[in-house]
Amino acid sequence: MEQRELLEAMRGIARERDIPEQELIAELEIALAAAYRRHVGATGDVSVKIDLGKGQVHTVCEKEVVGMVTNHFFQISIEDARKRKPDAEIGDFIPVEISPESFGRIASVTFKQVLQQKLKEAERRRTMELFSEREGDVVTATVSRREGQDVILTAGRSECVLKREDQVRNEPYRVNDRLRVWVKGVEESRRGPRVKVSRRAKELVAKLFELEVPEIEAGTIQIVSSSREPGVRSKIAVKTSDERIDPVGACVGQRGARVQAIVNELYDEKVDIIPYSDDPVVYITNALSPAKVSSVKLDLAEKKAFVVVPDSQLSLAIGKAGINAKLASALTGWGIEIKSEEQVAEHSAAKAAESQ
Repeated sequence: MEQRELLEAMRGIARERDIPEQELIAELEIALAAAYRRHVGATGDVSVKIDLGKGQVHTVCEKEVVGMVTNHFFQISIEDARKRKPDAEIGDFIPVEISPESFGRIASVTFKQVLQQKLKEAERRRTMELFSEREGDVVTATVSRREGQDVILTAGRSECVLKREDQVRNEPYRVNDRLRVWVKGVEESRRGPRVKVSRRAKELVAKLFELEVPEIEAGTIQIVSSSREPGVRSKIAVKTSDERIDPVGACVGQRGARVQAIVNELYDEKVDIIPYSDDPVVYITNALSPAKVSSVKLDLAEKKAFVVVPDSQLSLAIGKAGINAKLASALTGWGIEIKSEEQVAEHSAAKAAESQ
């Protein structure tokens, strides 16, 4: 491979892989030096410097001073060595610049193989650095394939793994589907670093609202708390210190556009936007939405709330498999016990009968 061809190839790879040229030059210098040393069996150091401006590659090999040269690639006679360094002795190493033609013939054989390895290492570092910084953030990724029960996605040039425990049961994960995922961290694998992502994390819902609602990103509206049963229902509690803003309305958006975009992203998962209140009674009442609440009594010592709802609202307040009550409890941080007005009346009547 001619020097100019090598440098043009380097530029093309840098553009294709989105790697800074200077970073790639450093990797390429190491790769070419290793290729030359391995192929000629050099015992001394080999260094390569790339002058991108002049389109030249300079290679220096430390040749061993010997009495009789058997391999001119890495040996130099005592006579020639003393022309360069008068006090040279057998066993010394003398730096000698290698002709581009000689270097090119040897290095081109393994150039692509060695360079590919260096590129993988560079991309591994970039993945680790980039996604370590984005841990706890949301990225857009494309489904590329399945590996057993795991779903593999790509975000830019990086691979993301959506493990079974981070998947939502009713989501299809079809090849080429574009999804927003929450970044859990980076793990090493046999194929290099993989970004661990989640579709189940409750943090995903909060981050989606940050992306859809400018007032949240600006800090005008705060998400106080969130809870989620993935694929079924989520609740977020919001507040603002600006009396002119309706935090729930801002999150819903005009004609429901903002919240609908999030519901669509979550494959029709229901999303309740709850107005936060410093008053626990009001907060718990709001959290049990869409159910109507008759009364709330608090046990401050146990941090439990005893909630009474109209008879017609009991199943709605508890939710299918207890989901609504569970999410309201997780959202508010209060243990919640729910009874209907009829159940309360029956309990009171039973107690009255016992006392007679």
